Amino acid sequence: MNLGGFKNREMLIDLSAGAVDYRPINEELARKFIGGRGLGVKYVYDNGAQVEPFSEDNILCLMTGPVTGSRSSMSGRMCMVTKSPLTGTVTDSHIGGWSAARLKWSGIDNVIFKGASDKPVYLYIENGQGELRDAGDLWGQGTRATVKAMQERYGKEDLSVICIGQAGENLVRYAGFMNEHDRAAGRGGTGAVAGSKKLKAIVIKAGQKGNMPQPVQDEEYKKANQKALKAIMEGGLTAPKKGGLSVYGTNVLTSIINEVGALPTMNSKFTHWDGAEGHSGETVNATLLVADNTCHACPVACKKEVEVKEGKYKTRVESFEYESGWALGANCGVSDAAPISFMINLCNEYGMDTIELGNTLSCMMEAYERGLTEEKVDWGDADRMIELTEMMVFRKGVGDILAEGTARAAKAFGDENLAMCVKGQAIPAYDPRGIQGIGLGYATSNRGACHLRGYTVASEIAGIPMPTDRLVPEGKGELLKVFQDLLAFSDSMNICKFSSFSENAEHYAEQYSTMTGVNVTADDVMKIGERIYNLERHYNNLAGFDKREDDHLPKRFTDEPASGNSAGHVSRMDVMLNEYYQVRGWVDGVVPEEKLKELNIV
Repeated sequence: MNLGGFKNREMLIDLSAGAVDYRPINEELARKFIGGRGLGVKYVYDNGAQVEPFSEDNILCLMTGPVTGSRSSMSGRMCMVTKSPLTGTVTDSHIGGWSAARLKWSGIDNVIFKGASDKPVYLYIENGQGELRDAGDLWGQGTRATVKAMQERYGKEDLSVICIGQAGENLVRYAGFMNEHDRAAGRGGTGAVAGSKKLKAIVIKAGQKGNMPQPVQDEEYKKANQKALKAIMEGGLTAPKKGGLSVYGTNVLTSIINEVGALPTMNSKFTHWDGAEGHSGETVNATLLVADNTCHACPVACKKEVEVKEGKYKTRVESFEYESGWALGANCGVSDAAPISFMINLCNEYGMDTIELGNTLSCMMEAYERGLTEEKVDWGDADRMIELTEMMVFRKGVGDILAEGTARAAKAFGDENLAMCVKGQAIPAYDPRGIQGIGLGYATSNRGACHLRGYTVASEIAGIPMPTDRLVPEGKGELLKVFQDLLAFSDSMNICKFSSFSENAEHYAEQYSTMTGVNVTADDVMKIGERIYNLERHYNNLAGFDKREDDHLPKRFTDEPASGNSAGHVSRMDVMLNEYYQVRGWVDGVVPEEKLKELNIV
């Protein structure tokens, strides 16, 4: 292989046979799909769109990119790709920290699991070699106990542990992986897929010295990296200790989004809530913040470790994220950051998605309010939320229904409209009535409702890279396509999405080109991103998502007007979806053959 940045070694794990094998990376595929998300999606696509997510036939891919573990800023990301048990779509979920860098430093680019073990196992990786080892003593343990056991066994130095908790073991459909305690690959149920395969953990032992990826054009790469770093250091959001993302973490958004009237409150019945101040970034920083942590090669340090020092919610957790704080806060009518911190910690311990959990709980709260269930849970009842979370993890009583996710729970309660979901995945923390573009993003995301596929909020709220009117639907189809394609590329290069607040396609092109030796332009970056996004959509089409109706929002957003400073507005999907399909070249949500050929997908 002639591409720089790669170790050119993939690990193939057959869990059914207990076998470990290796192969080089196909250079043609690496050029077309970059790595990370793009290459992982290609592997899942080639495995077939009709596989059942919990079957032995489903594969689970742990992917790095060509700059992972390098000197490139924010290059400590790993991508997990599979078919989602929550949505039935292709899904990719990303994780920070140091595990991705250590995987690359160990001499391995990617790990692909297939089959299912008949007993709990973990994968141990060191010096480019992998071995499946017995995890019988770890099964039934939380993520913290699992990490501690591995540290005691292999030493803390140069060690990363990626593992599932009891939620994954019990096939909670929104279980995720946890990495180094509190870094989560949360969405889509990747941890549940691991649980179905009896895969407890991936343990990586590797140091940086002498193992970092080497660029083909060293001097040019240094210049490209410095240029990108300068943009980050001077960025309005990313500047260390100055930008809002660095000072408050993602929770800088709570007050901002609430003020504009786009904070989904109490299962999205409202879009503004005075109680949100209790879990805002400003409040959390002033009352609970104890540490600013970071990931490999990241100057921003957006992670905000918090501690509740006394009382029944006593806990310490990294990190109090905006999405988690909203999902378990305003979305459920809880204003106090202390119980929210406790619940975030609980999710990290059990290994489950805070966003889906908060939506499932708020769905049940509204069902109870309307008399659709006799299982009592009032708005703002944090103690009952904690009790229900435990019941979900171990699938006890009504918890067995809630463990299936928001959409399935709403159906069980007798009203599908209770679920604020797209393609079976619950929405994140932006109400589409107050931010039009993000609603279109939810509807057309290839992994179910998601803000990270195309973060139009950057433009509609922060004015990055240019300001657009958040309440105007026209033009949002074209805007969203740009964001979706750009982020598909950065996810495949496997650089943190937050870099896009300061970097652009040219920055990515220069870093990729000088690292790999393959010269690409900013236009090439966008075209490759478009190829990846269309491959994902094509997979979903083959999996049965082949109708315009699949790209819809819950009726609450299109029929019930917003409140606060977005009062009177609804999501204008009627305008935006037509424009988006035209810009994409899709026919009612389906990628036509001519588009697949144009993008060299088939």
